[in-house]
Amino acid sequence: QVQLVESGGGLVQPGGSLRLSCAVSGSIFGIKAMGWYRQAPRNQRELVATITSGGSTNYADSVKGRFTISRDNAKNTVYLQMNSLKPEDTAVYYCNAEGLAMYGSSWYDDYWGQGTQVTVSS
Repeated sequence: QVQLVESGGGLVQPGGSLRLSCAVSGSIFGIKAMGWYRQAPRNQRELVATITSGGSTNYADSVKGRFTISRDNAKNTVYLQMNSLKPEDTAVYYCNAEGLAMYGSSWYDDYWGQGTQVTVSS
């Protein structure tokens, strides 16, 4: 079985920081890319940041300079450090794994976590 479990969400004041974690369980051979997406009420799910197996990163313009995505391949974990948080960052944040390969030649195009709520409010 493969599971993506997010943690680190919560309530924070504007200007504060949070660090999200996403751990992938299972006998993982490799993951091409991992990312964070978010969805606010009445909004479409949008890309926040992605990171490839080679370390290349991509950020939404709205979070550049404030958020940092990183990964630990040995732990099959991806992180999102969020600084200078704004009320507009309030959303459910979802972890995504793209191109997930397991030992035994199992392959999944996409795997999603259950999401973690981030609320930025005074």
